[in-house]
Amino acid sequence: MLVYQETRTQDIRSALDARRAELAEEYAAAVAEMTLAGTADSGDDVADLGTKAFNREQEFALAVSIRNRMEQVERALERLDAGYYGTCETCREEIPVARLAAFPSVTLCVRCKSRSEHRH
Repeated sequence: MLVYQETRTQDIRSALDARRAELAEEYAAAVAEMTLAGTADSGDDVADLGTKAFNREQEFALAVSIRNRMEQVERALERLDAGYYGTCETCREEIPVARLAAFPSVTLCVRCKSRSEHRH
């Protein structure tokens, strides 16, 4: 049983590490895109400036979203190291394997996630 647990932990760690690397790549690309698109040309009219500002806001929101997902993966790795991976942060019940397979960085069971969304 211990060998199975260690193999499972290594598989989970590998999947989370791969996801973290993927997100880091996406984040770097989003930041690079923001840097390139952030300059205004002297010939831009008000509509062009408005469009560029809107696009910058969208790119910033995307970068923030990617960064948040990276933090979720980091938290999942911390939980894995601490032995709490797969346990709901709120109710301490085990999170179903199917949910973890679909969302490896999830920290709440479906019931607690639903409750937290209704509060907001």
